Amino acid sequence: MIKDKVVVITGASSGIGAATAQLLARQGAKIVLGARREDRLKDVIKAIEFENGTAAYAVTDVTKAADNEALLRLAKERFGRVDVIFLNAGLMPTSPVSALKTDEWNAAVDINIKGVLNGVAAAFPYFLEQKSGQVIAVSSVAGLKAYPGSAIYGGTKWFVRDFMEVLRMESAMEGTNIRTSTIYPAAVSTELLGGISDPGAAAAMKSLYDQHAISPERIANVVSFAIDAPEDTAINEFTVGPASQAW
Repeated sequence: MIKDKVVVITGASSGIGAATAQLLARQGAKIVLGARREDRLKDVIKAIEFENGTAAYAVTDVTKAADNEALLRLAKERFGRVDVIFLNAGLMPTSPVSALKTDEWNAAVDINIKGVLNGVAAAFPYFLEQKSGQVIAVSSVAGLKAYPGSAIYGGTKWFVRDFMEVLRMESAMEGTNIRTSTIYPAAVSTELLGGISDPGAAAAMKSLYDQHAISPERIANVVSFAIDAPEDTAINEFTVGPASQAW
């Protein structure tokens, strides 16, 4: 059941995060939004409240442990518990390794890896106390296979894959009733392309996405499905993309 579950979403100001927040709110969940852009968070809140949904937000930089802790604390204080954390914040700095865009490499590690770790570290005290909870994380098809231009991005998403699989296994072994699901999207219409500074990579990705990309609502449906599964059932992996794309 999704109704009345408290769902924390990072990267919630646009794309998959915003679409998921609005869908789950329509299904009766209580949503807590985290992202860096307060104006966009307010827009998502307005959209949810317009449809009589319930939501709160906190400006959140997922690279900062204190921001993640404050986001989870808001969920607990406002709604009394935390049922799900959806770790959606991410960057896709596609470029050849030889371009040596080291600032982008570090930013990808900070958000795509440390952001996931910070979110889990903030949520787990509540999950362990409740003896229940669910972690959903966005990896990528680049976390399943190698693509030229995606060495750093793909590497961060391979980390998410391994981390979430070990988390699933340890949670089962420890009897904590914490479920995990990892989503591997292919081309989805989001703002990720805006973070590609390499001209050649940007042009290639734009061409691919213009031809194939599906809407973020398609991923929101997957998140909803994962949450709505029976509490004794974990669906640990979803690979999702356009039917027209040979990813």
